[in-house]
Amino acid sequence: MNFVCQQCKQPLHIDASLVDLTPSAYDLVASSLPPAPSASHGRQTSGAEKLAQLPAPQSAKSAWRNSVQGAPSSPVASPTQRRQPPRAPAHPSESFVLLQDSVIRNIPTQLPQTSHAKRPSFSKGRSSAPAQPAPPPEEPTHPNPSPLSHHLRSSLRLFNLLSSRTDLDHPLCAECTHILLATLTRQLEETKKERDGYIAFEKEVKKEKDREGSGVNRLEAEAKIERLKDEERLAIEQLKTAERERQQLEEELKSLEREEAALEEEESEFWRQHNAHLLKSAEQASQLAALRAAYAADSATLDKLERTNVYNDAFCIGHDGVFGTINGLRLGRVPGVPVEWAEINAAWGQTLLLLYTIARKLDFTFENYRLVPMGSFSRIEKTTGDKATYELYGSGDLHFGRLLHNRRFDFAMVAFLECLKQITDYVRSQDPQVDFPHQIVKDKIGEASVKQQFSQEEAWTRALRHVLLALKILLKWTTNGSNG
Repeated sequence: MNFVCQQCKQPLHIDASLVDLTPSAYDLVASSLPPAPSASHGRQTSGAEKLAQLPAPQSAKSAWRNSVQGAPSSPVASPTQRRQPPRAPAHPSESFVLLQDSVIRNIPTQLPQTSHAKRPSFSKGRSSAPAQPAPPPEEPTHPNPSPLSHHLRSSLRLFNLLSSRTDLDHPLCAECTHILLATLTRQLEETKKERDGYIAFEKEVKKEKDREGSGVNRLEAEAKIERLKDEERLAIEQLKTAERERQQLEEELKSLEREEAALEEEESEFWRQHNAHLLKSAEQASQLAALRAAYAADSATLDKLERTNVYNDAFCIGHDGVFGTINGLRLGRVPGVPVEWAEINAAWGQTLLLLYTIARKLDFTFENYRLVPMGSFSRIEKTTGDKATYELYGSGDLHFGRLLHNRRFDFAMVAFLECLKQITDYVRSQDPQVDFPHQIVKDKIGEASVKQQFSQEEAWTRALRHVLLALKILLKWTTNGSNG
């Protein structure tokens, strides 16, 4: 057979532990259930009757009634319980079980017919009328019960026991059981709150009784009132004093706030000036660093320039075999080594320019002569006596006009040697330690004549080499830092 929930009427599936319930388990369940309700519990005492039975003064009872009237009503019962009409507890034999047709057809014919009074399957409520619980009917014994009838009787017996000992019909489904537990839990909480209210009320009643039993007389009460008035006056005076102090403190606080605002403004101005000063200082430091870097670079350049001798680069005097050279130009001629007159004339132009540069640097003026450097066509002019101009360049032509020109070329070389002698004498007068290895006497320097005519080419070339050596010594002395 199939069981249905006595609340929602849905089919139930009974657990195997309930189907095969042993007698010992049945006794354990029966002992854990509450006793069957009696007639004395059917009648409930109202709140007004309980309050009237308490030994409390009328003022406390009136306060309790007012509080109860203003308090919210007890929680509303669940919809399931509202649908349950109150009725008297029923005997287990009054329950019924709905059987299916298939079960009815399979019921053995030898089972005794037991009449069960049918009733609606809704939960039971507590009735106000007393009802005596009927004794449970005796279960008929069957010599050879079928498994179906045995399980049916066990389940019906358990459900009848639960229905007779509780306020609800059984069995119940899991959902209805959860709803029932939630409702009972809420009722339990409300009951606890009501109990706490009764306990608090009882404490107040006891305090009121203690106050009434103490018997404080009127004189003591008046003395206490006077003492309290004095304390009140003193407290008022202290309050007024505290108010005056508070107003004074508020004024001081406002003054301090104004001073704080002024100090904050002054601090802000200070920080603005400080930041501007920092920016200006950083800018000046950057400029100073740039100037120092530029100064260091310029100083390095100046040192490099001071160590650099531009005259040595402009007038590089050296030798190439038996020839003296100036800027790579050979000065002189020897047999077997033909040197073009263009190279010789260019070398003489560089030589005259070097002598002219040294004289200008030393601020020296030659006597009777003036140097005119013009490259390969340089000349020397005589400024006193018989004024004349001598060309300091020669030629290899052998015609008569060229012979006269070569004679003037010799005069120019002798004049150059005279100018060289004047400036060397000047340098010796300035610095006696300067040593010139070859002495100049008229047209000879180091026993070699500078004249080209009627002289051997080797002697002429040697005399020109001595001239370049003297000019190199002059250049070195002139470019020294302590001279010139």
